[in-house]
Amino acid sequence: MTLLDDEELYQLVNDLSETCFNKSFQHDVRFNHRLRTTGGRYIPAKRLIELNPKYATEMDGSEFIGIIKHELCHYHLHIEGKGYKHRDKDFRKLLKETGSPRHCSPLPSEKKGYNHVYTCEKCQHIYKRKRRIDVKKYRCGRCHGELGYNSS
Repeated sequence: MTLLDDEELYQLVNDLSETCFNKSFQHDVRFNHRLRTTGGRYIPAKRLIELNPKYATEMDGSEFIGIIKHELCHYHLHIEGKGYKHRDKDFRKLLKETGSPRHCSPLPSEKKGYNHVYTCEKCQHIYKRKRRIDVKKYRCGRCHGELGYNSS
């Protein structure tokens, strides 16, 4: 799926709102390039839906549509004055009725393994870490031997 412009994005959200909720969407929706760990968010004070553009480009269309439906559940329940937060009964009920996902799948680009590999020089145990550690400060958790850095 290609990245939509503002008008196309609003039209997609409004079409989904009318199809799934039988209500029109009358406020703002936009892409937020700073979102990293979530597919989208609804800001009640501004009545604004922000969507992560990476989900539109990297994932299939059904995942992105599911995120929009999830945020529309927040939106419509907030407008109606009902419980719109994740823990609220109204919200969970509306998610089931509309077939909206409770959580989005992780992005393929964000799925990273480890970057740094350390080996205990005494017992040869291997430690795989995302972040670097100071080998002068930390020791092996099994035998308290010194750690050596290996490139991954």
